[in-house]
Amino acid sequence: MSKKTLLIISGGIEAVPIIKQARDMGLRVVVSDGNPSAPGFEIADERIIASTYDHERTIELAIESNKKNPIHGVMAAAADVPYTVSYVSNGLGLTGIPLESARITTDKLAMKEFFKTHGIPVPWFSNISNEEHLNKLLRETEKNLIVKPVDSRGARGVIRLLKNIDPDWAYNESLKHSPSKRLMVEQWIEGRQISTESIVTEDDVTTPGLSDRNYQYLERFAPFVIEDGGDLPAELSQDEKDAIDRVISNVARCLSVKNWTIKGDIVIGANGPLVIEAALRLSGGYFCSHTIPLSTGSNIVEAAILMALGEKIDIKKYAPCFKQHVCQRFIFPEPGVLTEVKADPRIYNDKNLEMLNIYVKAGDAIPKIVSHPCRAGTIVTTGKTRKEAIDNAQRILSSISIKSDFGG
Repeated sequence: MSKKTLLIISGGIEAVPIIKQARDMGLRVVVSDGNPSAPGFEIADERIIASTYDHERTIELAIESNKKNPIHGVMAAAADVPYTVSYVSNGLGLTGIPLESARITTDKLAMKEFFKTHGIPVPWFSNISNEEHLNKLLRETEKNLIVKPVDSRGARGVIRLLKNIDPDWAYNESLKHSPSKRLMVEQWIEGRQISTESIVTEDDVTTPGLSDRNYQYLERFAPFVIEDGGDLPAELSQDEKDAIDRVISNVARCLSVKNWTIKGDIVIGANGPLVIEAALRLSGGYFCSHTIPLSTGSNIVEAAILMALGEKIDIKKYAPCFKQHVCQRFIFPEPGVLTEVKADPRIYNDKNLEMLNIYVKAGDAIPKIVSHPCRAGTIVTTGKTRKEAIDNAQRILSSISIKSDFGG
């Protein structure tokens, strides 16, 4: 009997662990990416060269591939391309998510409007048409606001409208990062922000991924909103966990999503969880592939692969079960040309170090930190307590020397 074939859209570095998981499950893997040098191609059985955002070119080449070796499932890996995934799965007659639901979740304004209409709790928001409109909203509300593109990702163009920030500048800076040249404003909720990753079946939901997002450098990088990793498990009461599951279940219901994964950005407000964003895909940032299984033992990537293939899963198998504390932090060098990137080789033998990826080298130019792609590396550590996991991360980070000609 021939192997089943899975098409994974994205061959980026964060997709590699998902591709490896599929290979380990005995699958034949086709990888699609617009970068001919994408690292995922090195371990793929077949490659498709097409932008992950070009749904028409991707389906065209997927149909050709399907004629030679039938494709049994389509999914994305650490890439915000649910529309491409849905377009291809619909075109090939495979399991997937509704095309309209995929479209809604790739437009932040449309998503918020849809959720509000269906009773999903979200922060206050509004579209903005120009600088004058933004200034008018600021005069009329006492809310703390952020401005952001409706169709970008990785915190690109997300700016807090602090008192010392020129709204006209913020508008035009954010607009640079919107392909459709559309922006929105949203209330900045003072509350704990939680990264979630859930598995949704026809009649149940479980959320193995619950991480307290770390914003310790919020003021350092202001007015840009830069996350510095997270800590698992999130410190939530059982009532808060149940409330998050109910919200995700309602998101899935109104989007007609079954047997799929949902990534969420949640803020715990005064009256419970509010949805900042929801994505119909596996997360990036090594959340699904590393930190969730390290903390809970739940192999959410396996579940996502099986559901993409149209197979039924036992959701109880993937329910979270505390295993250990996990800390993830990112590396943010000072802007400038790097003169030194050096790590003590002994740290790689540290039993609490699960991952250390440094993406830069001497001679690289480091720009001003304005979005998540500006990260220069990531580290994941474990510990018997949250404090121990965090201390382990800080200890290892302190042994890494990254210097630039404009900073230490």
